Amino acid sequence: MITKKSLPRRTFLRGMGTAVALPFLDAMVPALSAATRASKPPVRMAFVYVPNGIIMDGWNPDYEGPLAELPRILKPLEPYRQDITLFGNLTHNTGRALLDGAGDHGRCCASYLTGVQPRKTVIDIKAGVSFDQIVANQVGKQTRFPSLELGMEDARQAGDCDSGYSCAYTNNLAWKSETQPLPPVLDPRALFERLFGNGMALTPAARARENLYRRSILDFVSDDTRKLETDLGPTDRRKLDEYLSSIREIERQIEKAEKDNAQIDPHMEKPYGIPADFAEHFKLMSDKMTVAFQSDLTRVITFLVTHEGTSRPYREIDIPDGHHPLTHHRNQPDLIEKVEKINSYHVRQFAAWIRTLRSIREGDGSLLDNCMIVYGAGLSDGNRHLHEDLPTLIAGRGGSHFKSGRRIVYRKETPMCNLYLAMMDRMGVHVEHFGDSTGRLDALDLT
Repeated sequence: MITKKSLPRRTFLRGMGTAVALPFLDAMVPALSAATRASKPPVRMAFVYVPNGIIMDGWNPDYEGPLAELPRILKPLEPYRQDITLFGNLTHNTGRALLDGAGDHGRCCASYLTGVQPRKTVIDIKAGVSFDQIVANQVGKQTRFPSLELGMEDARQAGDCDSGYSCAYTNNLAWKSETQPLPPVLDPRALFERLFGNGMALTPAARARENLYRRSILDFVSDDTRKLETDLGPTDRRKLDEYLSSIREIERQIEKAEKDNAQIDPHMEKPYGIPADFAEHFKLMSDKMTVAFQSDLTRVITFLVTHEGTSRPYREIDIPDGHHPLTHHRNQPDLIEKVEKINSYHVRQFAAWIRTLRSIREGDGSLLDNCMIVYGAGLSDGNRHLHEDLPTLIAGRGGSHFKSGRRIVYRKETPMCNLYLAMMDRMGVHVEHFGDSTGRLDALDLT
């Protein structure tokens, strides 16, 4: 046992154009060696961005320090309050109308991860390299995908932007260069095939033909699975079985969503495979983010929960009004209540994902313990388009690098980019300055 070779971390189950990466297994750690002590699960980070601001009275607790009872909007996270950190007074000054820009919604979204005010021109777009891509350029060499960019709605198809630059700014969080945004993947089927397929995109017609004889991708890797299981201990066999079962469940969810979509309105122009139901769509995307992190396919994800400035209605929670118009509530209580209900609905979907991440054991803790999941918005008060005291929380402990379960309020106008510098450190990427940073936040230390 002492001399037994460990299973390589980048082991895949292969077959018929399919490559299924494995979760972190005990067999991947050499027995009784220095590597045993040094080998730890990797740290991952993700950004879950919600549009149009938040009703801050329902978000901010009236205290600092250890988290006690959470306010109304954050109530769905009550069972996980020891797993989150709430930040106060973080600001994106570059989201304000300092120079020529693309409007508050365009600026707040395009500057959220870049720390740079986007430029409004007729002939081109220009923002800045987003900090997730700075991290991806370094840690992404160790994974199949340097980063993943996901979303749930296209501003152009929703009719919520009036020009190319406006769409580019409200539709994208990740920017590879000043002029190159990385558009998010919206279709759960397309994302699934990207993660586990051979990289070939299928048209709806081709996919329909394939569905006549479609099998689970797990059928194609069954030979590799059986061979691997003979070399695994009981704990690793259980982990592998749970992991592969989660993949099969995602397949079932996608198949159900596509079948349900086909019955909604055959004349509706709708991207193939995108569920009409918001909660179902969110779960499909978050389940695949879980698998991507669990199998180390990537360590960097951005997730745009509907585009900035969206006027999406939420009839499933009895709100037929558009989200964006509601946020201009002019302090009318009935409209504020509707916005707060939408805010809480979003948090409820996020809390379900956090529950999943926390349930998966990895190393000496959970998958969530080895993550930094930022949830927040580029606006605080959507009625007044405020860019200070942005609603921001982190779920997870970044590989036990920092203490959670508390609320930390910084000096007013503290740059959000100070948080990003500290997060880069936790990811093993060290830069002296980013965006409008003035230093590093000390919250991401074990103090």
